[in-house]
Amino acid sequence: MSSNVKGALLALISFGLFATHDVFIKTLGATYSPIQIVFFSVLLSFPLATIMLMRDAKPGTLVPVHPWWMAVRTVGAVVTGVSAFYAFSALPLTQTYAILFATPLLITVLSIPILGETVRLRRWLAVIVGLLGVMVVLRPGSTDLTLGHGAAILAAFAGAFASIVVRKIGAEERTVVMLLYPMVANFVVMGLALGFVYKPMPIEHLGLLAIISIMAWIAGRIIIAAYQTGEAAIVAPMQYSQILWATAYGLIFFGETTDLYTAVGAVIIIASGLYIVFRESRGGTSQNTPVLRTRSRVGTPSTLRLSGLMTSGRFRDRQKPPEPKN
Repeated sequence: MSSNVKGALLALISFGLFATHDVFIKTLGATYSPIQIVFFSVLLSFPLATIMLMRDAKPGTLVPVHPWWMAVRTVGAVVTGVSAFYAFSALPLTQTYAILFATPLLITVLSIPILGETVRLRRWLAVIVGLLGVMVVLRPGSTDLTLGHGAAILAAFAGAFASIVVRKIGAEERTVVMLLYPMVANFVVMGLALGFVYKPMPIEHLGLLAIISIMAWIAGRIIIAAYQTGEAAIVAPMQYSQILWATAYGLIFFGETTDLYTAVGAVIIIASGLYIVFRESRGGTSQNTPVLRTRSRVGTPSTLRLSGLMTSGRFRDRQKPPEPKN
């Protein structure tokens, strides 16, 4: 079996775990506020984070090198987590994924002012077509747009912003810093808001939250292995397999069926995202390859921040995109 096939299979396993993780979020979301779900999922992730941090031998402090960028990235991560969890609770799984799949398109746009990326006509066309696909899913004017739709769009925007900031500062910040600040911020912010929405939780629901945290961390470790094994251009598109899981899980567990507009819109969005991934993988096309190097799963506040880990001393990226030609 080739390294690319192994990488693709590992990625499929990882994103299958993430999709299963989202089923638990949707199940709990029928009873509890996303604030409460985020709070306890992050709380239960701290032991796992502590074990990982104990193994980090890299010297330095927990003071960020770029405090303002870290602050805005942390805000983006907090907004992404709570809005994505709400979207999963309020919308059909396939609709939520279709909207979140617009994140690579938004990363491409945000890379222009933040990274100084040059986006030429073909990638611009892919972004425009992909955003039209989002409009197909939403169907403004012919269907009622809910707070869940707004939350999914906000999660895509905030996730893209947080990811592009990681791309900007990740090489200079310690992995520990990149991991802890969003986790602590989620814990503090959601903890302050928890008093307004808290509902007592039976032990079985706390067990589901523990499973959410564990699955996110396991999936994060597997996707790291996938990127270390195969080329990024092969591994990255595997994220779109989540739409297949969402279709099956939505039907089996929640009686959801995918309507024609959501299916067509998802196909358009995925095709646009794939085109951007393959354009970035070509030498000389992209200076920063922001989509290829954005490896964290959007909307999971308790998972590993993959981009930081992949540039750390313990997790070196085996496959580096070719340098652009002058």
